[in-house]
Amino acid sequence: MQISLEQWQAMLAVVDAGGYAKAAERLGKSQSAISYSVQKLESGLNVRVFRLEGRRAVLTEAGEALCHHARRLLEQAAQAEQLAEQFGMGYEAQIHIAMDTIFPKELMLDTLANYASTHPQTRITLLETVLSGSDEAVLKRDVDMAISGRLPPGFLGERLLQIRFLACAHPEHALHQLNRPLSLDDLRQYRQLVVRDSGSRNDDAGWLGADQRWTLSDVATSIKAASKGIGYAWYPMTHAADAIEAGLLKPLQLETGAERYADLYLILTDGELARPGVKKLAAMIKEAVHGAQRQDRLEWGSF
Repeated sequence: MQISLEQWQAMLAVVDAGGYAKAAERLGKSQSAISYSVQKLESGLNVRVFRLEGRRAVLTEAGEALCHHARRLLEQAAQAEQLAEQFGMGYEAQIHIAMDTIFPKELMLDTLANYASTHPQTRITLLETVLSGSDEAVLKRDVDMAISGRLPPGFLGERLLQIRFLACAHPEHALHQLNRPLSLDDLRQYRQLVVRDSGSRNDDAGWLGADQRWTLSDVATSIKAASKGIGYAWYPMTHAADAIEAGLLKPLQLETGAERYADLYLILTDGELARPGVKKLAAMIKEAVHGAQRQDRLEWGSF
């Protein structure tokens, strides 16, 4: 390359300051040094970048075209330096996360956005999992951290929160029309909606053995199906509270077991040896959960 970053910087300083003297003051250099950098740029490109109008330096047509590209070039150079600085401090280029779908999605996205504001070059991969999917990802070391309802053998995890589940169906579902506490036999006569395990174990946790069964890929789809009267299921209040409030779902009256609870754990695959960026993001997730608990922002059951 014939033109150095310093020369492009001098050109843009003249543009932004409106003249060589102010550009020199802004960059902390002599006016002659700025003038020399611009002259070297023009001779290297064989094109005039500025013309003088009185004491003011004004871009030529060619200078206007080059100005936009020069700004992008300097921005990219600054980003490269910032990225190198982060790597030097131990922050990584990419973080892989497995998150059980019952964890509040908005909370995770807000936390990732906050992390990105200080580490914009770190690429995030977020894998949404069901049942054994998160702990399996940890066991295979496919992720740097996981939010899971299970602690895989050989790993430690920190309890984040407890999720409350309620058995629900559409208000006009036949189960609600029985007008009495429901037994297991009552439930088995109707279609149960089950969310498929995203791991390889095909875990049927929560299935009652009903002959009528739909298996769906995620909680949101299951809630939509139940809201159409297709079946019933136990839903996490992190996802179903809005549908209940809107009258699309109604908790079922059961003889026993209408409520269920599940703990979620934060697991760092490398434990105490996790890289600084992973540890920082984990700390931000924990703080976000604690903050939401203090503000009572979500229906999460008991803690």
